Amino acid sequence: MGLVSDKPITIAVDAMGGDDAPEPNVRGAIIAAEDPGLRIILVGDAAAIKPHLSDQPGNILIKHASEIIGMNEHPVKAIKKKKESSLVVAAKLVKDGEADALLSAGNTGASIAAGLLLIGRLGTVDRPAIATLFPTRKGFSLLLDVGANADCRPENLLEFAKMGAVYMEQMLEIPGPSVGLLNIGEESSKGNFLALRAHGLLQSSSLKFYGNVEGRDLPEGLTDIIVCDGFTGNIALKLMEGISIVIFEEIKGIVGKSWKAKVGAALLFSQFKALKKKLSPESYGGSPLLGVSGAVIIAHGSSSASAIANAINTAAQTVKHGVAEKIEKSLTPKKG
Repeated sequence: MGLVSDKPITIAVDAMGGDDAPEPNVRGAIIAAEDPGLRIILVGDAAAIKPHLSDQPGNILIKHASEIIGMNEHPVKAIKKKKESSLVVAAKLVKDGEADALLSAGNTGASIAAGLLLIGRLGTVDRPAIATLFPTRKGFSLLLDVGANADCRPENLLEFAKMGAVYMEQMLEIPGPSVGLLNIGEESSKGNFLALRAHGLLQSSSLKFYGNVEGRDLPEGLTDIIVCDGFTGNIALKLMEGISIVIFEEIKGIVGKSWKAKVGAALLFSQFKALKKKLSPESYGGSPLLGVSGAVIIAHGSSSASAIANAINTAAQTVKHGVAEKIEKSLTPKKG
């Protein structure tokens, strides 16, 4: 279904960001461009992009950028030094109103820096956070922060929860989503200073606070939202991704050991395929950087064309639902 809007939603894609750029970014843009409600600007080396656009759709444009920010470069230094890089040029398109959202599968730290330094933080937000949807037994949960803030104050975790609530209400249509605090035990007395203070703030807030959630509870989907500092969240997310990869590799190894296992696997092929798709982060595209003045979506460096297409759609839906505006409104102190 195409996006309903008076004008196309424009997504600026950092075409040179990612492990295998620009090919998967260009191919993903072509898939996403099947939606006539989208306009996609591929930002990067035009000479490298064009060979992958043999049949260029009318709603895909190329914006040349002569520099590339590498995966291992210092984020802030790279943003300030490489002003003609694909990431910086794409971010400036959003800042100047020529694009509605930024998508990059490149250097995550640089993408965060571009969102903060070039596009800008919402005036009501202290710390933007990266939020990631992940599959659970009950459906999906939103984990944040997963890497934007290694160190946090208790007030930041409350802010993350409020931003996450807006995102879940708008993007997944879950009214009054429940919130859990990632901790080392379910008791309210457990945890370090950050967890103890954040627990008190969340409990006294107007959010639907469930309480503490342990790492083993994440796949169960006890709550719609789980909040934590970015250091902990990044480790938790990558652990879950790694476990899912190992599980499927083990299943493949077991299946190959006997003809009986092969017959059984053949009978369950559609179920295995559906489960693998559900557990794959590619199905959800990128992760939004919540708290910036616009839509910034961060994708995996190894994203395939399908993952990029899904990330472009996530960016478009974030714009369509006015997530940034509603986050700003939700965090504005009420008068009286």
